[in-house]
Amino acid sequence: MQLPFDQPGPMRPAPTLRALQRQGPIHAIRTAVGDPAWLVTGYREVRRLLDDDRLGRAHPAPETASRTGESAMFGGPLGNFDTEQGDHARMRSLLQPHFSPRRMRALRARIEALATDLLDDLAEQGPPADLHAALALPLPIAVICELLGVPYADRAQFRAWTQAAGDITDRARSERGLAELFGYGQRLVARKRAEGLADDDGADVISRLAAADGVSDDEAAAMGMFLLFAGHETTVVAIGLGVLWLLANSAQWQALVADPARIDAAVEEILRAPRLGGGGIPRYARTDLEVAGVHVRAGDLVLLDTGAANHDAGVFGDPDRFDITRQAVPHLTFGHGARFCIGAPLARLELQVVFSQLAARFPTLRLDMAVEELRFNPHVLTGGLTALPVAW
Repeated sequence: MQLPFDQPGPMRPAPTLRALQRQGPIHAIRTAVGDPAWLVTGYREVRRLLDDDRLGRAHPAPETASRTGESAMFGGPLGNFDTEQGDHARMRSLLQPHFSPRRMRALRARIEALATDLLDDLAEQGPPADLHAALALPLPIAVICELLGVPYADRAQFRAWTQAAGDITDRARSERGLAELFGYGQRLVARKRAEGLADDDGADVISRLAAADGVSDDEAAAMGMFLLFAGHETTVVAIGLGVLWLLANSAQWQALVADPARIDAAVEEILRAPRLGGGGIPRYARTDLEVAGVHVRAGDLVLLDTGAANHDAGVFGDPDRFDITRQAVPHLTFGHGARFCIGAPLARLELQVVFSQLAARFPTLRLDMAVEELRFNPHVLTGGLTALPVAW
């Protein structure tokens, strides 16, 4: 049984995945490149393993480790096996303060202003429109540029590099994109250092990283470019899929329009619902362990399928139904425990702002193309729409 599993449509689950889930929480499969792996699909097992230090991203023999795909960034092991846990804790300690609740509160007004400007342009242009190009793509890029201190004028360039770096089908392209992105980060840090680094609350993240004690310029560049990739790409996808889910379920869209207080619940359902992507979060067993009665050997690739876990029928009633009134159960989209996504507060904030403003200003918004005709990017890890035609 090999990934990716065939899906009958972007909003319908893969029958093979649902059949596996009915059989149990862990399964022997082959990755998209034919390597052996374990696929964990049960909510309780995925949640527990996300915070289990017997699993990690590094491997003692990375050249022989199973791979999920050809991406240089995400397709295989990352980091030093012997120092991984300490390295990860240090990185989080450096990055966490930049995504604190206080900093997110301070950023809200700016995100609202950016979204308002984009929606003003959308209203002026009039229907029909491509909401991907008009909102889902430019807003997260503008936000992450301001937060990190990356020139917005460079967006076409770094967007191309991040798309290349995330390519799961062409390793050479992925390696070139990653190298270009890192080189860009190095030049950016050098320019900021030449201009004089600031390390106060008003300074951008890359400047503050470069000014931190014990952080080299290369380290600041690498962390900054990782945040640049992760901080816009996943939110671009989430906005597009969120609009798709809401508009394809018009009663849900009208429920949000009629009651703006539902925004928090709507955002959580938008984060839980998407099924695109493939295989889940890769981890390598650092030691032998048991998962639901299955023996996993040290070095094995374990895929923690948060998407499947978010549709575990034993935890989420009628899990394949999109419902913004769903009783809250913590989804696993941002992970859990020690590796919980640092950028989760920013992503939630952007989604709250986007969907609050969209519902208020465009209550008659509708899809302008059949769901079956929409196109997604199959080459990039995060997937996502290539266009989102709408009218109102």
